[in-house]
Amino acid sequence: MKMIKKNDIVIILAGKDKGKEGKVLQVFPKIQRVAVEGVNKAKKHLKSGKENEKGQIITYDSPLNLSNVALKDPKTGKPTRVKVKKLEDGTKVRVSTSSQEVIK
Repeated sequence: MKMIKKNDIVIILAGKDKGKEGKVLQVFPKIQRVAVEGVNKAKKHLKSGKENEKGQIITYDSPLNLSNVALKDPKTGKPTRVKVKKLEDGTKVRVSTSSQEVIK
């Protein structure tokens, strides 16, 4: 599985929003999906629940498959893969494979 976490900046690799970038709002590891801010918008029509309530249309960010998303390299700004590197003090950090830059 990819090392994508909440609040990461990602680039969309495939689909109608290819090339766009956005912040990760939510990660669903069990179904391998990720919701990205401002990307893959969907509309949901809601019926009125009570007599005095009106029906409405809600726009939300629909989750994308993890394979269609890649982390943005902090140095170059291009999509990159990630590896985990263990530091001398024992902590693990995510590192960009292309530029060897630490991803926060």
